[in-house]
Amino acid sequence: MRVVCARCGYERKGDELRCPKCGGPFTIEVDFPYRERVRENFPYISRWITLGEGNTPLVEVEGIKFKLEFLNPTGSFKDRGSVTLISALAAKGVKRISEDSSGNAGASIAAYGSLAGMEVEIYVPEAARGGKLRQIEAYGAKVVRVPGTRDDVAKAAESSGAYYASHVWRPEFRDGIRTLAYELVKEGKAPEEVYLPTSAGTLLLGVYSGFKHLLDSGVIDEMPKLIAVQTEQVRPLCAAVKGESYEPPQKITSIADALISTRPPLLPEMARVVKEHGDCVWVTEGEIEAAWRWLARRGLLVEPSSAVALAGYWKRGGGKESVVVLTGSGLKTI
Repeated sequence: MRVVCARCGYERKGDELRCPKCGGPFTIEVDFPYRERVRENFPYISRWITLGEGNTPLVEVEGIKFKLEFLNPTGSFKDRGSVTLISALAAKGVKRISEDSSGNAGASIAAYGSLAGMEVEIYVPEAARGGKLRQIEAYGAKVVRVPGTRDDVAKAAESSGAYYASHVWRPEFRDGIRTLAYELVKEGKAPEEVYLPTSAGTLLLGVYSGFKHLLDSGVIDEMPKLIAVQTEQVRPLCAAVKGESYEPPQKITSIADALISTRPPLLPEMARVVKEHGDCVWVTEGEIEAAWRWLARRGLLVEPSSAVALAGYWKRGGGKESVVVLTGSGLKTI
């Protein structure tokens, strides 16, 4: 396996965070056939720091298939990325890490970092509140509040002196999400479409990488359509893909409060995947709330940001061979 810049192809020489030539993100190239023992598809991991993540249920409710990612150990799909990133860092002897997230990524990194015996610092906006923040603190992570913009929070985490375990920039995190794609393929058949709530792009790019690996290995014959779903307020990917003008609001008030990346660093990579292999659709607050209530009344309590995927499925008219990925637990938000 090689770690290369997703934009210019520069091969990583050490542990650089960004490409020194163009500033782009690094990605992990999988250059061997798919192996049925899933862990063997990550040969750079010598010992897994695991909480039993993955293998989440795939259920069908009233003709719609749902992948219940909110049943991962910390309540979100992010555990697939955290187990891979933290396992890789533990093997390098990393003892102190920082991350910038007051949401699911912060909680997940805090949990797996704690399990690995690391000192974890999670940098959050000064005004951050809510169940996810309390979850981060419960895992024993040090919460550092930073005044200013979301960019200010990221800069503070990166310059903290701890190892910057960014879920956006560290390629091992995105790479871990390949396992979700593997689980969606049954007997060599992949879904026709996969609906994904999309913000920073780690879910979209990780799932794409997994399906590409299966396609290149001859396990599946066709790449599923990857349908990125965004909110009306935060839709930079949809705007980029469809050539629409978009100006983010000064203050995000959407109930989908986990989807807040108005200027995602991985936007060029996300747009390329969607243009070549899928579509992007955005949904309104009313459509999100209707989807959330529909799910809750059927026993699926997710956070509104997860219900965005179902709202997108309805809006686009998804078929019976589609899968809607439900990413985060509603227990964090009620």
